[in-house]
Amino acid sequence: MTARPYRILVTGSRDWEDVAAVEDALTALAAANVFHLRTTVVVHGACRTGADKIADSWATWHGVTNPLVQVERHPAQNHPTEDFGPWPGAGPRRNAHMVGLGADVVLAFIGRCTSRRCRRTDTHGSHGATGCAQLAEHAGIPVRRAIA
Repeated sequence: MTARPYRILVTGSRDWEDVAAVEDALTALAAANVFHLRTTVVVHGACRTGADKIADSWATWHGVTNPLVQVERHPAQNHPTEDFGPWPGAGPRRNAHMVGLGADVVLAFIGRCTSRRCRRTDTHGSHGATGCAQLAEHAGIPVRRAIA
């Protein structure tokens, strides 16, 4: 009997730059799965920058030499199977979709909000990554946060 894949949903700020934080978290989670011949799937929102890009690079690099490491991309625009609609709501709808697909853990790499549309005056985390982490918690998925 083959174990179901271990799904790691990565959400993070577009301007997240701490490569080691993302790579170390993924390596730690994937190591035991690979040792036990269990597939690890890294799920992310396919942003071309930040935490998504770091996670994608990690999964792609490891997947070249180990078929037990796979990547699953969910872009908010031009998704191959879903229509998340126009911005600005496409990102939150895509995040809800990813959470709805299920995960064993969510890694949330949350930097400071840099949105020009945001009207808040207090220091707070990025809306997308924070919102995705909250959706996951409400769904009962364990969330590990790294805050910049």
